[in-house]
Parts: sequence; C-alpha cells; structure tokens
Amino acid sequence: MREAELKRLIMDEFLSVIEDPRVERTRKHPLETIVVVALLAVICGADGFVGIERFARAKQDWLATFLDMSGGIPSHDTIGRVFAAMDSKMLMQAFQRWTAVMATVSQEKFIAIDGKTLRRSFKQAGDGAFVHMVSAWSSSNGVVLGQVKTDEKSNEVTAIPALLDLIDVKRTLVTIDAAGTQTAIAEKIVNKGGDYLLAVKANQPTLHNAMIEHFEGVGMLYNKFEFAESAEHGHGRDEIRRAWVSHATDEIASSERWLGLSTFIRIESTRTVNHETSIENRYYVSSRKALSAKQAQVAVRSHWGIENQLHWVLDVAFGEDDSRVRAGNAAANLCAVRQLALGLLKQRTETKVGIKNRRLMAGWDDTFLLRVIGLNV
Repeated sequence: MREAELKRLIMDEFLSVIEDPRVERTRKHPLETIVVVALLAVICGADGFVGIERFARAKQDWLATFLDMSGGIPSHDTIGRVFAAMDSKMLMQAFQRWTAVMATVSQEKFIAIDGKTLRRSFKQAGDGAFVHMVSAWSSSNGVVLGQVKTDEKSNEVTAIPALLDLIDVKRTLVTIDAAGTQTAIAEKIVNKGGDYLLAVKANQPTLHNAMIEHFEGVGMLYNKFEFAESAEHGHGRDEIRRAWVSHATDEIASSERWLGLSTFIRIESTRTVNHETSIENRYYVSSRKALSAKQAQVAVRSHWGIENQLHWVLDVAFGEDDSRVRAGNAAANLCAVRQLALGLLKQRTETKVGIKNRRLMAGWDDTFLLRVIGLNV
C-alpha cells in the first residue's frame, strides 16, 4: 500500500531525528502527524497555522489512511505551540534527509548563502526586531540545503558559521555577499573542503581599495588578466557583463589574512534601459585556483538564484513576507516547511505551470500531492 510506504518513509527516514518538545501527558497529537500535516497543507496553499488546521479538517479521512489522527484535528494554537517549541536544527536535519531522498539531486557546483528578513515578523508597530533567516541554496538542484535564524542581538556573521556546520561543502564553490566576507568564514569553508567566492565591498575597506588599485592601476589590460564577456538582451534591457580574473594575489599585502586566497575577480555590468546607461563594478575574492573569467561570471550570476528562485518565490507564491509568526522557533520552523515545500514542488517538472499553480494542483489532486512528496503513484 502506498500509505504504508509513506508512513514508513516519514518515520524511519525523516522524522525520527526530531525530539518531541512536549511533556508526555500533553502529546494528544503525535509530532509526526503535526509536522506532516503542516507540510502537506503548505504544499497545497496554506500560509499559516489557521490554514493548516483548515486543510486537516478538509482532508481528515484521507490523512487518517497514513497518519495517526486518533487525537483528532490539532488546532491552529496547538500547531503554533509545537512549532514554537520544536528544535529548528532537528527539523532542518529531518528535511535535509527528505530532500536527499525525494529530490532529483545532481552534483553540487555552487552553494549560495544569503539572508532574508521576514518583514512582518515584528512584535508590534515600530518594533525593529524582525526575524532574519540565513539559508544555503543549491543552484544545481533548486533546493535549500540548510537554514539558521539569526539571534536578535546578532547578525549574519555569527549565523553563517552555524549554517556551514549543517551542510556539506566539499568540492563546491560557496558564494556569499559582502555581509559574510570575513576571514573566519573563509577559513571555515576551506577547512571543510570547499572553496569560497566572497563579495568585497566597503566593509573590508583595505582589501576593497587594494583590489580597485590592482585592477585599474594597469589600465585593465586584457593581456594581464583573464577576460570574458557576455551579453543579454530582452525585456527592454540590454546588459553587457565583463569579467577580469587575476591570480596575482601576492601583490596585495592584506591577502595573506585570507586562507587559501588564490583569485581576485572584477565584474563590470553595463545596463541600458530606456536609452539610459549605468555601469556597476563589483569585486570578489576566491580560493579556487583554477577559476577562469567565464567560470567567475557563471558563479556570480548563479549566486543571485537564491534571490530570484528562492526569496522572491517564497514571497510571491507563499506570501512569506506577510507572515506574522515569530514566537519561539515558530518562524524558523515554518520557514523550513515552506522551503521544503518549494523544493519538492520544483521537482514536478512534468507540469509546466508555475509554483503557485502547482500548489493549487496539489490541493485539488491527492495523487499529484503524493507525487510531490516523493511517492511514485
């Protein structure tokens, strides 16, 4: 039976790593029931705990064929309390197992790390204490590999090392924006067997100024640096991207502070929109020795996939920026559910509709929903 297969996979392969945060006498609804119902509901269009409860009521008889529903339908308050108390790292570990088994996984090439603020996750009007999540995105597979919530009195600099502890970066190129360009983060990536490509901006003024001088001081002669160029035309915009790569890292004194530093990169973007042209220059450091100018272009462009394919989709198709959830670990755990739902929906490439319509299809068709979570039915 497919229901029996699903139950075995849920318990044995995925959710067994999560410890139930409740005391024994309050466990009216099994933890796996709450987590799986939440995931299925989010896949089908629920954007909060009330929606999850309503999904469970509408699908109670079907859910009872493979989940323990003997305790009835958990209320939205119960679901919210469990999500607030549940350990975020354990849930992410369980979802990593789920992704590894269910998703079509190819060899990792790039892992993009970036943060996202949940913009309505404040306690009251005027409160600046938003929930901020930092995620690792696989551009090759279109799935989230891990995420951590930043502490209210902290920032991405402390969250990124914790995130790196959760994921495997061996033989991959890890791309991070300037907020994560720190020597300790570079060292951690190299020590874990990966390579880094880090944006350099004014938050590293000595290195930033030295790199500008390094590239511009010789007039950007093409025969001194490796060079690549690409062009894109469409949607009323023309863009030319140029990349210069230098392996002469010993010319910059401060470079010795960066473990494994082998490559300097300059990316120039020239955009023309409505006959108005703008030019932007960005600088990067990398530990990958054999990085060519063309590969640098691809890596930098791939990094923005976390914005376009993850953050933007979560806002547009899942309404993440409208979520007011913030109690305890609830925001981080519900965010993890959305990310897993998005990753699983992306695997259903047999249908060409967008993510929002795939969510609708899952809500309408139980067979399609089972395919989304990995059953070949």
